[in-house]
Amino acid sequence: MVKLTIDLIARCTSGYTKKKRDESVQHYLKRLTHLYLEDRGIDEIGDDDMAMCRNLTVLYLYDNRLCKVPNLNQNQNVTHLYLQNNEISRIEHLSPLRRLSKLYLGGNHITVVEGLEKLDQLQELHLENQNLPPGEKLLFDPRSLLMMSTCIQVLNVSGNYLDSIRDLECLRQMTQFMASDNSLNDMKELAHLVSSWRHLWRLELMGNPLCHRPKYRDRVIVMAHKLEVLDGKEISENSRQFLMKWQASKDANKRKKERSRKAVALEHTYAEKDLPPVAMPKHAAIPGYIMPGLPRKQFDEVLARSASLPNSAAAAGRGLGPKAQSDMSVPKYRNTYGTTIHNYQSVPTFEPGNAHATRGLITIGKDLASGDLLAFDT
Repeated sequence: MVKLTIDLIARCTSGYTKKKRDESVQHYLKRLTHLYLEDRGIDEIGDDDMAMCRNLTVLYLYDNRLCKVPNLNQNQNVTHLYLQNNEISRIEHLSPLRRLSKLYLGGNHITVVEGLEKLDQLQELHLENQNLPPGEKLLFDPRSLLMMSTCIQVLNVSGNYLDSIRDLECLRQMTQFMASDNSLNDMKELAHLVSSWRHLWRLELMGNPLCHRPKYRDRVIVMAHKLEVLDGKEISENSRQFLMKWQASKDANKRKKERSRKAVALEHTYAEKDLPPVAMPKHAAIPGYIMPGLPRKQFDEVLARSASLPNSAAAAGRGLGPKAQSDMSVPKYRNTYGTTIHNYQSVPTFEPGNAHATRGLITIGKDLASGDLLAFDT
């Protein structure tokens, strides 16, 4: 067991901050700004052990055996705190460090990212490779995330069994994100996040399942327009422009195919529908209706086809005598309103969807007075 003492502090400084011969210990500790206590086997730091180091800004305590974050109430000028590779299981005692900008906690036993609610100057947070219990993953306290969303620019959460990073969407100041060696596999989630992180220029994702997806690197570069480094490799501007054009062409072809597919589906929809039955609206003066826009040639074709039907007037006339047939050579029809119809023909109508069930007859002919083509329900 190694406990931090004033003597140990005095011996753990760099060359240009060593204690002078005629300098008192109190004065020497007061002017210290950097303290190098890494890899000393320290497992205990008292609440007041560093109280005299009031001007301390950088504290190196990594590679020791600390079980908790030391109490630094008297060291409020600290901006950089290195505590990686200890045995810390909880983030605490950091609220007084209002100037803290970089915090290194990788390689500990932290399961929940918490206790950061007061650190509104924190720009970098390193939490990689926590020694988590089997089956657990690193979690984020919503209150700490809320504070981090206003200031965090660099976040390292590599090697923490994360299968989702959706909770980190709020970190919109992010410029560098390291999440290698996790269980991330959702490309859509990644696309959503990088679109929210508009300042992101570095992204590290090696060792995740999504890295094995087809065209993984190309797709990520297209997602993040300002990305400069992906998985340790720089992205050239030529590569970016080529991939952007490739994606634009791909999207255009996709939209074209989608429009074609919808058009074909619409045609099939109309083709499969049964036509509605023909309505026979009543005219104010004539019990029929004028056939709208029917050309003479088409009308003659309708008469020719109807003549071949068994129930047509022409077919019925084949079995009559010469006089009867001569009477029908110029057929006339007079309705109850006195309208004389010339060259009329009776056409059978059928039930919708059943070509064998006759519903009635429609008489089609030409009005001698007006020359209009008329149809009557007979």
